[in-house]
Amino acid sequence: MTEKIPGQVKKYLEKYSLRKWTLDSDKKINVTAAVVIPAIKEYENIKKLLDSLLENDTGYLERTLIIFVVNNFASSSYQIKEENRETISYIRSKMQDKNINVGLVDASSGGKEMPEKDGGVGFARKIGMDLALSAFDYSLQAKKILVSLDADCTIENNYLSQIFKYFNGNNPPAAVLRYRHDLSGNNEQTAAIIFYETFLRYYVLGLRLAGSKYSFHTIGSTMACDYESYIKVEGMNKRKAAEDFYFLQKLAKNVEIGRIYSTTVYPASRASWRVPFGTGVKVSQFKSSEESYVLYNPILFRILKDWLFIFHNNKLQDSDQYLKSAAEVSPQLFDFLVQQNFKKDFTNVLNNSTTDIQLERQKLRWFDGFKTLKLIHYLRDTAYPMINMFEALDIFLNWIKSNNKPEYSRRKVPPLDIQKEYLEILRNLDDKGLN
Repeated sequence: MTEKIPGQVKKYLEKYSLRKWTLDSDKKINVTAAVVIPAIKEYENIKKLLDSLLENDTGYLERTLIIFVVNNFASSSYQIKEENRETISYIRSKMQDKNINVGLVDASSGGKEMPEKDGGVGFARKIGMDLALSAFDYSLQAKKILVSLDADCTIENNYLSQIFKYFNGNNPPAAVLRYRHDLSGNNEQTAAIIFYETFLRYYVLGLRLAGSKYSFHTIGSTMACDYESYIKVEGMNKRKAAEDFYFLQKLAKNVEIGRIYSTTVYPASRASWRVPFGTGVKVSQFKSSEESYVLYNPILFRILKDWLFIFHNNKLQDSDQYLKSAAEVSPQLFDFLVQQNFKKDFTNVLNNSTTDIQLERQKLRWFDGFKTLKLIHYLRDTAYPMINMFEALDIFLNWIKSNNKPEYSRRKVPPLDIQKEYLEILRNLDDKGLN
């Protein structure tokens, strides 16, 4: 066990940690980063992931603890439990490998299973991240970094080096990493993942162009933060799904979320039963018909941009003035703010903010990433329904004056190669840190 755990860490663990589970690891010397990986029925994928991790520089591997949280419920099927047993055995064998520091949290065996009510990917991430706090060597000056990854991912050979360099280079205390799904196929699943990644990137780029502070991808396998930020937001939540969205939102309300563009995570492009919604479910539910190929109307991001400019500029207004300005932008925006109790809530914000910095922080907390999404959905449902994906992309790319727009025959759904071309444009715009 690493000595000299800071008082703030001890206080956090006493209040928030889940004491039923323990971390099994023989090598925890000089650890300044922990990569936490939930795993359920992932035996073959873990082998691939470890192979890609082992391609990273040994100097960074020596300072990193790879923590697998192998989990299931007591009610899980025999097949899941049996594969998890094989996985645990395999991970224990890798713990003897001198080239990599591997840790195991057994949340699978009899008596150690996750709770039926709360258990899931968020719960597993929390178990691993909380236990990682006791594995760091706090006597070292380097940043102590918590990294979130998934068992069905692979990573580049500079993954660890770029994370270390980013966090130890006086950059923001939290970040999301660049990601890419595999688009090499030419089937229904490939079409599904092209659609889903296009949807994700379009939304984030729309938020970024609107000036939202919440314009970052919320993908569990791409999150990282230092331990101080983790403690500040009271750690990972225990949600069965969307744990990444809510965790990053909590971070964004307290610290800046940066972006690491210099290395890439490759999530699996597969259907999945593991969570009630997310990438895997979107892939499994997708049908390549015209009705499936829809995106938000780009006008929603223009309305959001106008509202954020009004709400966050230096000209302070009272709640009635903000509502009047919102009505001039869009009557639906006004209706939404009224429904969200803006007048009462913002009056409280004004009464409880003594400095400009405090006021701006409270504004950011009130109109957060979830409320932003709720506004987008309200506008969609009341005035601006979803439109054809490629019409939306053309309007959007014209808005940002992109000259790389593909040419196609104006069919509602172009061939896969054209769809890939659209996605590649969005990827490149995303990588540039478009503002």
